[in-house]
Amino acid sequence: MHLYGQYCPVARAAEILADRWTVLIVRELLADVGHFNELQRGLPHMSRTLLAERLRRLERFRVLERRIASRGKQAEYRLTAAGRELQPIIDQFGEWGARWAFGDPRPSELDPIILLWWMRRRVCIEAIGKRRVVIQFDFRRLRQGYWLLIERRDISVCLKDPGFDIDVIVSADIGAFYQVWLGRMSFSEALCKELVRLDAAPADARSFPGWFAWSPMANAVRRAFADRRVAAKKSLPVTRIMLRAG
Repeated sequence: MHLYGQYCPVARAAEILADRWTVLIVRELLADVGHFNELQRGLPHMSRTLLAERLRRLERFRVLERRIASRGKQAEYRLTAAGRELQPIIDQFGEWGARWAFGDPRPSELDPIILLWWMRRRVCIEAIGKRRVVIQFDFRRLRQGYWLLIERRDISVCLKDPGFDIDVIVSADIGAFYQVWLGRMSFSEALCKELVRLDAAPADARSFPGWFAWSPMANAVRRAFADRRVAAKKSLPVTRIMLRAG
């Protein structure tokens, strides 16, 4: 942990939260991800050793607590009152990022497993109305298929065909689907531009967008890009046409 050597609340908070990955760990914990393996699935580029070290530090500073599980079950990490108070700070962090730092996705950011893991957490079970739904994702230029198996009691991200009938096949440009997920592009716009295609029964195709709550950052991204469009229109040069009297 880096110590700034300044007697200042901002410096003290930065000493706890400003190290690499820590803010994203808090983001995951605020989304009710509480087990070590689940945290790593949401942060796959972070080593297990570093994740364990960051969790121990957050526990030491009473941002989270580690609850010992019964035999055969994983320990659970839960935010304390201090940790839960970080929710508006993380929200503002995301708002600022959407407004000032969020452009086109970098190729290295387009991880299909992370995307499906996020989608898994935002499924609206009550909107589906079926005992089981299987969604197959075919991302263009990626050779592997991916599946979401949605059941009443569990939702799984599968790297192999789960062996049930497929209800919906999503064929998509992964960059476009990320932008739909994050609110930068509407689902209907992606369909119209043929960046996303659904193969499904008509009723499932119509209801598919309502099966997910989409990203919690989507509203912030939509507002930011709406503001950018307004600002761009205001900055357009005005062409004046001079008419000569005949």
